[in-house]
Amino acid sequence: MIREAMQKDCENLAALSIQVWLDTYATQGVNTAISQYALSTSTHNHFSDLLKQPAINTFIYEEDDHLVGFVTINLASRFNDNDAFGYEIATLYVSRDFQGKGIGRTLLDHVSRLYGRDYWLSVWVQNQGALQFYARLGLLEVGKTQFELDGEAHQNLILSPTAAK
Repeated sequence: MIREAMQKDCENLAALSIQVWLDTYATQGVNTAISQYALSTSTHNHFSDLLKQPAINTFIYEEDDHLVGFVTINLASRFNDNDAFGYEIATLYVSRDFQGKGIGRTLLDHVSRLYGRDYWLSVWVQNQGALQFYARLGLLEVGKTQFELDGEAHQNLILSPTAAK
């Protein structure tokens, strides 16, 4: 079941966010920078603040009253100030045990029905599972960016279905 996230979901969003983020990015274990980032951005207060922002919407996917995935979109964010790429898929997280079951696609289809298919997102170049998933959906590379963590730059690709038009 997909529904819009509410304040009562913030703790579960934070916990799932930590789980997926560490599974994805802490591939060589954790260090202080990774721990500090995960514990500072995956909090109840962080998600509570996000849910209060009018340009940001979060939708959750539940199975048997358990949060297993979510998508957060930012309607105000533009890639390179170019409206052609539409809004940003800021986060698409699905719990590892539920990946490969169509949940990510279902969440993206849901936001596409609500806001259109003109969106963009960024993916870490070493996140092969996500890159393969987005390739199956027909997203193409439209640019590059970097995510900085503790002074270290991590290459990300910008993907969009708009480039396929």
